[in-house]
Amino acid sequence: MAKPLIAIRQLRYADLLASYLTSQHIDVTVVHDAAQDQYVVQLHNEQDMDKALAICHAFVKAPNDPKYQQAAWQHSERTDVITPSKPTFDTKRWLIWLRRAPFCGSMLFICTAVFVLSFLGLFPFIKDQLMIQPLGQLAQNNQWWRLLGPAFIHFSMLHFVFNLLWWCMLGGRIEHKLGSSFLILLFVITALVSNLAQLIAAGPNFGGLSGVVYGVLGFVWIIGWLRPTWGINLPKPVIGFMLLWLVLGYVDILWVSMANAAHTAGLISGCIIAWMLHLGSGNKASPAQSAETGADR
Repeated sequence: MAKPLIAIRQLRYADLLASYLTSQHIDVTVVHDAAQDQYVVQLHNEQDMDKALAICHAFVKAPNDPKYQQAAWQHSERTDVITPSKPTFDTKRWLIWLRRAPFCGSMLFICTAVFVLSFLGLFPFIKDQLMIQPLGQLAQNNQWWRLLGPAFIHFSMLHFVFNLLWWCMLGGRIEHKLGSSFLILLFVITALVSNLAQLIAAGPNFGGLSGVVYGVLGFVWIIGWLRPTWGINLPKPVIGFMLLWLVLGYVDILWVSMANAAHTAGLISGCIIAWMLHLGSGNKASPAQSAETGADR
């Protein structure tokens, strides 16, 4: 029975590793795990486990070593990828996503609940409980949760869907790779920074998760550039679109009023956090690489 060796996000790297293992007379297969959107290199002969794991560990540290590409050239045919026939989107996949990204899922649930209650006529009550207030007023009433409150409030369906789709895509990826504690910290910092910036720039009448969304976007953008082997990245056209959307907010040609200060401050804070994490990690592999290598043995 085949046993998993390592899970890799990008097919190109899974192919390189599988080709090199094959060149070392180790029988492996690459299997596409659609539920978790990754490629699993599986070992067929358990007697080769120790040797195969040693190669996997070396690959994680230097996936761009020329020897792997040379092995791929020597094996002219790419390793076959076995793709399960069951649907990509199903209840099981959704539950797996929630288990892998519980904080991201919790934020989705809370924002959805707040939006539905607002739609049902409870917006005045929600606004009274969550809207940010001037710092002087907060110093008197000590309702400091209001510094995070605007992140949970959305004013329209488009506003809600846009923010939550980006949050689930980016936040879920970060939480899976770096853990729930890190995503919570990233959320709190970017929410505080973006909300305070918007409060100072335009007053307390605003809401939305977009400051945090731009924060996680900035984090993914910079960490993908500084640490490409960590697998936390976005295509350049997608990043370009979001930056263009940011600029359009300042030009004021859109049909909605944009919280420009929140977006900009969130983006900058996310970029800074990514840079600090990069410096603090030194030459260490990402938590994802450590967790995925041989994790399902």
